[in-house]
Amino acid sequence: MKNPLKTLPVIASAAVAALALAAAPGASAQALKLAHITPPTHVWHQVSEKIAADLATATGGKMKIAVSPLQKLGTEAQVINLMQAGAVQFSVFTVGGLANREESLLGWSLPYVFKDVPHAARAANTPAAREMLKRLETSGLVGLGYAFAGMRQVLSLQPVAGPKDLAGKKVRSFPSPVYNDWWLANGAAPTAMPLSEVAPSLTTKLLDAVDIDLDALVGLKFYQQAPNLSLTNHMAFPAVIAVSKKWWDARTDAERETIRKVVADAEKWGMQVAADAEASNLKKAQADGTKVIEFDVKAFQAVAAPVRDKYVAKNALIADFYKQVKDL
Repeated sequence: MKNPLKTLPVIASAAVAALALAAAPGASAQALKLAHITPPTHVWHQVSEKIAADLATATGGKMKIAVSPLQKLGTEAQVINLMQAGAVQFSVFTVGGLANREESLLGWSLPYVFKDVPHAARAANTPAAREMLKRLETSGLVGLGYAFAGMRQVLSLQPVAGPKDLAGKKVRSFPSPVYNDWWLANGAAPTAMPLSEVAPSLTTKLLDAVDIDLDALVGLKFYQQAPNLSLTNHMAFPAVIAVSKKWWDARTDAERETIRKVVADAEKWGMQVAADAEASNLKKAQADGTKVIEFDVKAFQAVAAPVRDKYVAKNALIADFYKQVKDL
């Protein structure tokens, strides 16, 4: 029979180790995930990293987010499914990607509504923009705020000075009804493809042009294949910062308030970064040999009007949003 006195040091040592593990910083930390589609150089990745860092600080390390760029956790549709199940907790979604769930988000893609990034950023605080976020709950998401990239521009193999230069051209475009209608109205053929396929498609001339923001342009250096840049500023390109409703509903009121504050701070910070990046990204692109092309903005604006009118008439919240944006 074993001497019980000899086993006491072993039991005591195990108990001390267990207590030490329980008391260790981050022992009860939640391992969280945040997904987005852009490269690590993009402003949305910077916003994501700020959310991760600030939330870890605000919770004393109890909430730690691993940020996954470039669709590493799946396409936006796949990430939505993962968030509905609670397997992914945070994401930065393109508004175009979420518009399949909430049609009113198409209002953000109306051509020639926003003058620049600061104008679009102000629109994020309109009642209509906040209502769009609330409506995402029916899709298992809680919309907490917006993030912005640069305005949409045209990068092309051959110079584009007006709509006539786009006739019959294949343009890599975001897969969205508004984008399709816009490019078709310009006589182009909108072509959806992942960003990873754009450079080889330009090289082989499977694409003639790209609809893109300057953040992605500089980060992925597409000007090495297509050197002509028309600063059309035809659309804004915001994203929604969202969390899984299933995960959110299991949080305490205090936790939810902390998350809301962290996201609100990151939203405000990201808006300024996106606005500042427009000028610096353009300088980088030009320094690397990108040619800025003069274009006929009035011709593009004329094409935009009927596209805009179609969506304003189609959805009441889009109509409200359009009116509120014009009044800013």
